[in-house]
Amino acid sequence: MQRFLIIVGLVILVVGIAWPWIARLGLGRLPGDINIERDGWSFHFPLMTGIVVSIVVSVLFWLFRK
Repeated sequence: MQRFLIIVGLVILVVGIAWPWIARLGLGRLPGDINIERDGWSFHFPLMTGIVVSIVVSVLFWLFRK
């Protein structure tokens, strides 16, 4: 469990550092993401981005188990 938490922390750190480059990929602005802007407020729900990230992480975990 300790090793898993350390790895998760390092992955979060790397993603945070690499965020300027990751943002250029268009994640968060995919078709299917919900974005509502009204006077004085906005709501953003990255539905499709969440699905894509979930699939990528699932495939990575599946590959590392083998």
